[in-house]
Amino acid sequence: MELNANQVESIVRDVLAQMTGNGVAASAPKASASTSGMAKVAMLMGERNIEVKEYPIPPVGDNDILVKVEGCGICGTDVHEWKGDPFGLAPVVLGHEGTGEILALGKNVKVDTAGKPLKVGDKIVTSVISCGECKICRMHPAKTNLCDKQGIFGLIPDSEDKHLNGWFATHLLISAKGATYFEVNDLDLKERMLLELACVCVHAYNRANSTGLMNFNTKVLVQGCGPVGLVQIAVLRAAGINHIIAVDGNAKRLEMAKRMGAKTIVNFREATTLEARIDAVKAVTEGLGADFAFQCTGAPQAASDAYSYIRRGGGFCEMGFFVNNGEFSINPHFAMCNKEINLVGSWDYSAEDYPTTMAFLRQAREMNIPIKELITHTFPLDQLNKGMEVNVAQEGIKICYVAD
Repeated sequence: MELNANQVESIVRDVLAQMTGNGVAASAPKASASTSGMAKVAMLMGERNIEVKEYPIPPVGDNDILVKVEGCGICGTDVHEWKGDPFGLAPVVLGHEGTGEILALGKNVKVDTAGKPLKVGDKIVTSVISCGECKICRMHPAKTNLCDKQGIFGLIPDSEDKHLNGWFATHLLISAKGATYFEVNDLDLKERMLLELACVCVHAYNRANSTGLMNFNTKVLVQGCGPVGLVQIAVLRAAGINHIIAVDGNAKRLEMAKRMGAKTIVNFREATTLEARIDAVKAVTEGLGADFAFQCTGAPQAASDAYSYIRRGGGFCEMGFFVNNGEFSINPHFAMCNKEINLVGSWDYSAEDYPTTMAFLRQAREMNIPIKELITHTFPLDQLNKGMEVNVAQEGIKICYVAD
């Protein structure tokens, strides 16, 4: 009779329990049983083609962590890669919004990036991988999001000796030099799958806050109510922003924006001209315009329009263009100089944003902000092509892979 690893583990635990007279055998070889066998990955092979492949689980090195994947969000970057591999990474195991349970720890791994002790069985997420050698890393160590060679699990090309590089898999091996990771035992699976996305939004909020314009009285406009925009609204509401204006053309997403904390919604399919939308914004801002705007779309025309919603002396955070979606034109005199706009860009996040983001998720839970309801669809590993299609068609809001 052929037994799998879990069956072997169960038999060993039963035998040891009988020998000791206890119901549970504390010394059962859990880690060794769990780290044998095969792992499955969803490999992007080319345009719109994800294939499930199987590889032996590699040995866990002294500085490594082996994780059993529980779930991972599908990011817009994953979708762009699936649609045409613009970064030239294929073959690649995608998925960077993932989380899972530690199966094995290398002997040198004692704590996470924040200094919290780690053990087998802990829940974990990964953050950025910085090179530690470029001039940004050496001269601006708090800005690892701007590392010239920044990496992240889920955007690392496949290689002969390393296959478990992304979260769209049954297992992930954390082995890269400069990798950062955090224990997240107090968050449930949905919160953990939203953590990376929320970190993007917390980082953007911190960039906006650097302008000195964010306070309880600030009227903030969020353009684009996809997953990024909706989480940005939740972050703003949790931070105490009381009047949030949401702009989008999807009625269901605008309704969700209200649930996240938006007070005013503007549907561009109803207010069909820029002038009409400007009037709608001015109507709730004492005729001035928004104090601050977050541009969360990847649409060039929307990015151009966003400057028109902001009052003189206001602020603007551009966070929508994580890939090159083209150019747009503005008149710098009217859009920026004459208004004296405080303009910031936001790129990705640094590892130091993670503890703050975990605190945001706890705060959202305490405030009953229904952020977990953003997850509308989940798919198993062998249906990720379908998951991508659902994402592209905007049939849901946040689409996730959840392990069987």
